[in-house]
Order: sequence, then C-alpha cells, then structure tokens
Amino acid sequence: MTAGDYDAVIIGGGHNGLVCAFYLARAGLSVRICERRGVVGGAAVTEEFHPGFRNSTASYTVSLLNPRVITDMELAAHGLRILNRPISNFFPFPDGRYLKLGNDLASTQAEFRKFSEADAERLPAFYDRLDKVADILRDISLKTPPNPEKGLGAAFTTASQLLPIVRGDAQLHQDVLDLFTKSARGFLDAWFESDAVKASFGFDSIVGNYASPDTPGSAYVLLHHVFGEANGVKGAWGHAVGGMGAITGAMRKACEKAGVEISTDTAVKSLRVKDGEATGVILESGEEIAAARVASNVNPKLLYGRLAPREALDPEFRRRMEGWRCASGTLRMNVALSELPDFTALPGAGEHHRAGIVIAPSLDYMDRAYSEAKLKGWSSKPIIEMLIPSTVDDSLAPEGRHVASLFCHQFAPELPDGRSWSDHRDAAADLVIDTVNDYAPNFRQSVLGRMVLTPQDLEDKFGLVGGDIFHGAMSLDQMWAARPALGHGDYRGALKRLYHCGSGAHPGGGVTGLPGRNAAREMLKDARRPFSGS
Repeated sequence: MTAGDYDAVIIGGGHNGLVCAFYLARAGLSVRICERRGVVGGAAVTEEFHPGFRNSTASYTVSLLNPRVITDMELAAHGLRILNRPISNFFPFPDGRYLKLGNDLASTQAEFRKFSEADAERLPAFYDRLDKVADILRDISLKTPPNPEKGLGAAFTTASQLLPIVRGDAQLHQDVLDLFTKSARGFLDAWFESDAVKASFGFDSIVGNYASPDTPGSAYVLLHHVFGEANGVKGAWGHAVGGMGAITGAMRKACEKAGVEISTDTAVKSLRVKDGEATGVILESGEEIAAARVASNVNPKLLYGRLAPREALDPEFRRRMEGWRCASGTLRMNVALSELPDFTALPGAGEHHRAGIVIAPSLDYMDRAYSEAKLKGWSSKPIIEMLIPSTVDDSLAPEGRHVASLFCHQFAPELPDGRSWSDHRDAAADLVIDTVNDYAPNFRQSVLGRMVLTPQDLEDKFGLVGGDIFHGAMSLDQMWAARPALGHGDYRGALKRLYHCGSGAHPGGGVTGLPGRNAAREMLKDARRPFSGS
C-alpha cells in the first residue's frame, strides 16, 4: 500500500523533528512525522514512573533551547513556562564543606573565596574570556556548516563563519585553540588553584561525555554546556513547568497549528530508495509513505546502519558511519521521595535543593570514575547530578512529596566480558542511591520508588544508540562540518533528498532545536521555498 504523497516525511518525533516539521509546514509544505513511540518528544518527555509521581524521563533541564525556536513556534502561547534556577549548581564535598555557583558573579566569587581568594579574583576574567568564545559559537550554531565538496563555495562559507575568530586578538585565538584541543584539566589548571573550584567547572566537561577531564578536547564539552541561556539570562539553567514534556507538548501544538500530520505508534522499518534517491519510508506495518524528501531525526548510526538499504550506500561512507562514535556513559534514574535529602554539608531546606546537586568533588574523582568504568563497566564512586524539580513545580508529586532526577556518569555503553545491563541494573541503581546517601544520610530511606534507565535501556526506549544522549560523541572529529561526516555536515544525507535534522547534525546534542531549524532552512532552500525564521 502506498499512502498519498507528502512534501516531506520526518523519521522520529523528538524535539528536533518537531522543530523541523514546524518550519517546513509554515512554509507551505505538506509534512508527516512518523514516531515509533506512543508519544512525541523523543527523550524530552514527562511520564509517570511511580503512582502519583511524574518527571522528565530522560532529558531533564532547560538551557540550550534556542530563543529563536521559542519565539518562532510561539511556545509560551502554547503553554510553555520556564523557571530559572536561583543558583546553578551545589557541590557538597566529603569534608563537610560545599560550593554554590550562583547565577551572578558576586555570589559565585563569595563562594570561591571560601576556597581561594586568588580564584575568586580570576573569575571575572575567566567568565569574560569564556563568553567571548561562547558568543562566537552561538552565532555559528545558527549557520549551516560548509561542505568541502562544494569547492570555492565551501571556502567562502568557512571564511565567513570563522571570520569573527580571525578578526579577534591574539588572546581570542589562543583561547579558541585551548578550548578545542586541551583537556578540561589542562585548561582549568591554567586559571585556578583550588580543586573544588576546578571541579565546579570541570564537571561540565564530562556531562554526556564518556571520557576523563584529562582527555584532550574535553575542554570543548565544558564550553558546549555554557553557551545556552534561560529566559534571556546567558549561561542560566531552568525548569520547564510540567517537565521536559511541556516543551515538546507545546511544540506539538505549534506543529498541529501549522498543519503537520503527526503519527505515533508508527515505526519506520527502512528508507524507500530509488536510483540513489530517498523517496519516502516503509513502516514496520508494511505501509509505504511516498515523499519528495525525507528528514531523519534519529542517530546517524541508526539511520545508516538499520534504516538505509546497505546496497544504496557508498562503501567508504558506510565504513565511516560504522565508526561513528556513540559514547555518553550515562545512566538515568527518576526517584520518588518521601522527603527532601538532608545534606551533611548544608542541613535543612534551602535554595540548594532547587539547583543542580553535583557529586563530583574533584577532577581526580572524575578521572578515576572513568578509568574504573572502562575496566569494570561502572565506577564504585559514580559522578551524579541530581535535580529535584518538585521544589519549584508541585504538579509532579503529591503534596509534601518530591521527585528527583539523577543523571549519572561513567557507566559503560557496553559492559565488559559480555555481561548485560539487564542483569546489573539494580546493582548500579543501588550504588547510585548509596553514593547520594553518603552526602545526605536520609536519602536511602526516603526513596519510595524508582525508574532506572541504563545505557541499553536508553537505546531500547529512545533509540539513543549506546545510550548516547547527543546522538554521537561531541569530539572535534565529529563536530561542525564533520557532523555526521565531511561532505554531509550541511544537513544533506548520503542519498539525494535525504536530510539530517537530529542531534547527530550541527550543532550537536542538547535540547536546542537548532539541528531541526537549520535542516528545515536547507530543505526549503533546495525546494526553492522561503525560510521564515526570526
């Protein structure tokens, strides 16, 4: 059976797929989204995981969602409300001390002075230098990377995008070089002396990154996590009222208003290909959907390894995609709590409960966690970031109760010795709870229920290959014009009329909406339709 033709069909109803569909439909194209699960949103969804307790299932916080996407899709008018954290992060330390990163310079300096006067004095210059590089990346993230196969056109695109760096002073040149090539430790050692201060910044370098802060290039991952904003505040983090599903729920409404046809419980089995062109998709039900163009919101490894007919791909390109590295090393937990955790370092309720609570006391701790995970599958002392969104959003839990998101790092995508994550899920979850309990002794007894997603669970549930939250490691060889491969960084796939609109395309992972927005712009250019975006 062949369905009626569409101008575009999109594989996957994650946030980037929704964004791409919206811009295409607003330009007058007929668009259909095919989503495997019963709900759109991909990893950005809110679900009940224990009776009466709801939470963001996988993706869990707001910062990178681009303001242009929010404005163009009128997400606020569709019900989205974002609350900024009063402080960014809270770091309790084993010796009973703590560090809070405020959303303003003065408060963070005051915290740093508890550990180092020199570090507090260096902080303004550090922020200033980081912001200058981040501003350049914010601008580049909105643009289409060059395609080296286009010769002079690619040279012009490259020059225009890198011009702000070239025009900068020698210090900017050095900072860009350092951030893209150095390890997080190497970069931070040149700025700060306190282990606690370095840990507070170094944590960002391993978020979603299965690596050590000593790994060359990890300084860039640190930078990637700071060029976002929430409610116009650069570098701030926020909470979507109703959980991350409120974002994609608002996006769905925007898409439906624009005329997008959304099909859930509609899994794509393969691409429809004729004479080297993508002509639609074939569903697992056997239905064929014909379309003038296809956009993929799934991991490139999944797209080219499972959905694209093997014989339709160039062997060299196929080899490159087989080597596409997916490695977040993350485990996600949602827990229902009878009470707030009471931290030894800072007893009682307070603003720290509305921040990101990070257990990663030093760069050495982070390095050991990675080293141990490589050998054994996970670390005996994992890195944990905990959010308690019910402290600002009472829609998520019964009165007087709470929900917490635990984003846990250095859990191997594949366990050594052929072991299965399904056999070790509970042991890993118990370890995480025990680790938090070491810092908040009432935590274990307060847990009423939990949902645990190992790297394998993240792949099975959301299509995150290897549990990779970014659809591909954010390393220099897999960024910008090389995301997902040189010659295809401009959102155009390995087959004609096939496009990449997910996090496996520039500018990469996180709930940004930019891969979807940028891909739609290129698709409309090829269709000779105007792109209407702020």
